[in-house]
Amino acid sequence: MTTTEATTTHDTADIDLAAVEEFAGTLVQTMAGALTTALIDIGRRTRLFELATQGPATSQELADRGGLHERYVREWLAAMATAGIVEYDAHHERFWLPLEHAALLTGDSNDNLTSLAYLVQHVVKQAEAVARCFTEGGGVPYSAYQPEIHDVMDVLWQPMYRDLAVQHHLPLAPGLVDALESGIRVADLACGAGNLSGMLARRYPRSTFVGFDLDDAAIAVARQRHRDADNVRYEVADVATLREDEPFDAVLVFNAVHDQARPLEFLTSACDLLRPGGTFLMNEPRISSVLADNIQTPETSIIYGISLLHCMTVSLAEGGAGLGTGWGEQVAVQLLTDAGFGPVDVHDAEGDPTNAIFVTHRPG
Repeated sequence: MTTTEATTTHDTADIDLAAVEEFAGTLVQTMAGALTTALIDIGRRTRLFELATQGPATSQELADRGGLHERYVREWLAAMATAGIVEYDAHHERFWLPLEHAALLTGDSNDNLTSLAYLVQHVVKQAEAVARCFTEGGGVPYSAYQPEIHDVMDVLWQPMYRDLAVQHHLPLAPGLVDALESGIRVADLACGAGNLSGMLARRYPRSTFVGFDLDDAAIAVARQRHRDADNVRYEVADVATLREDEPFDAVLVFNAVHDQARPLEFLTSACDLLRPGGTFLMNEPRISSVLADNIQTPETSIIYGISLLHCMTVSLAEGGAGLGTGWGEQVAVQLLTDAGFGPVDVHDAEGDPTNAIFVTHRPG
C-alpha cells in the first residue's frame, strides 16, 4: 500500500487512536487560539489590558475603571483567564495581568503584540472572499481591505519605525546613517501613509525624502500628516514603472515587495532610481523560501496565513506574481540579483525576529 493510499483509506483498523486524540487536542487548541486572538483585539480596542495593569480587580471593578459593561468584561476575563493570559484569584474573585504579560500586551512600544491581533482580525474578514478564489481564481483586491488597512498599518508599523529603524536597522547599511546626517536624497517606496519617511525627515533634517505609493488615499494621509515638513514630499506612483530625473542616494522599502503585482519590475525600478553605488535597504519577513526549512518553526504559519488572506491575494487580484509573505530569503536574494543589484547582505532585524534586513547597492 502506498503512503497516499494509506492516508486516504477508511479502514480504521490502521488508525492510531492515541494519535487521533492527540491531534484532536491540537485542533481544539488551534481553534481556541483563533477565538483568543479576536478577544485580544477586543482588549486592545477597549484598553482592558491597560486597565488591568492598575491592580487586581473583580469584573465589576475593572468595568468601572473603563466605563464598560460588566457582563461583557466578565465573559472576556473568563476567556482570558482560561487562556492563561490573565491570572484569577478564585477566593476573592479578582483578576490581574502579570507584569510579564503586560510587557507584550500594553504600551506603545514595538513589543506590544496586540497590533498583530489587530492585523489578523482584519485580514480574516476576507476569508470568504479568499475561499471563492480557490475555485474562481484571481484575488481579493487591496480596495477590499480599505479604509481600515491604513489604521492597521499605522498600529503595526509606527512603533517599529520609531523604536527600531534608526537605532538598529539603518546602521546595518554601512555609512548610511552618517550620510543621512550629512544630507542625502532618499526614496521611500510603497511608503503608505508616510510613517517611515516622515519620521526620518524629522530625524535627519539635512536629507530630503520622497515617498511613493500607488494608494492615493494613503498618500493623501501622508501629505496631510507631514505638511509642515519641507524636506519630504509624497507622490502617487506605480513604482514598477517609476522614473525620476534626479537619482537617489538611498532607496528604502519596508515590508512591501512581497505584496507587489510585479516584484521584479518593482526592484528593477528601485535599482534604476539609485545613483551608481547608492544603497538599497529592504525589510522583509525572515523565512526560508523552502517550506521544509520552516516546518520546525510553527510561528511561520502566521506568515503563510497572513499571506493567503492578504499579501498573496492582493497581488493575484492585479494579475500579479502572487509572491506572498512567505517568498523567503532565497527568492528575495535572487530577485534582487535579477533586478541588477550587487551582492546582498541579509541581517537579522534586531528587536523584530520575524523580519530580516536586506542590504545591497547599485553597481557603479
